[in-house]
Amino acid sequence: MVGLRTFIEGWPVYRQLTGTDPLGRGAAARSAGSALASGAAVGLIAAPSTEADPARRMAVAGAALELFGSHRVETRLGLLSEPYRTGRAGRLLRAGRVLTAAGVAGAVLGRRSRAVSVLSGAALLAASLATRFGVFHAGVASAADPRYTVVPQRERLERRWAARTAEADR
Repeated sequence: MVGLRTFIEGWPVYRQLTGTDPLGRGAAARSAGSALASGAAVGLIAAPSTEADPARRMAVAGAALELFGSHRVETRLGLLSEPYRTGRAGRLLRAGRVLTAAGVAGAVLGRRSRAVSVLSGAALLAASLATRFGVFHAGVASAADPRYTVVPQRERLERRWAARTAEADR
C-alpha cells in the first residue's frame, strides 16, 4: 500500500512532463518480460534439451523485454528512479540483471547440454525473484523517504502556479 502511494505520486509527474508514461510502460515491460522469462525457465528445467528450443527463444525474448523495462524505469524517472539504483533494491536489481544475462547466455550457448539448460533455467528463475524483491524494496525505500513524494508534489504545484500566472497575464 505504501509503494502504491509513491507510484501514484510519481506517475502523473512524468506523464505530464514527457507526454508519455515511462513508469507504466517500463514497469509493464519489466513485468511481462519477467513472466515470459520465468515461464521459459521452467521450460528449460523441465524439457529435454532436444525439445527446449521454444523455451530458449522465450527466454531470450523475455530477458530482452525485462532488461528494456528495467532500464526505462531505472534511468528515465530522475529522482523517482533513485530507489531502484541504491541500497538493497539496487543490489537486488543488479543481481537480477546479472542472473538474467547468465541465464540467457546459458540457454543460447548450452543447447546440447541438459545440465547447462537446467542451470540457465535456475538462473532465470532466481533473476525473476531478485527483480521482484528489488522492486518491492525500492517501493519501501521510496515510501520511507518523503522527498520521493513531497518533491514531485511541490514541482507539480509550482508548474500549475506558473501556468495560472502566465494565463492571468495574458
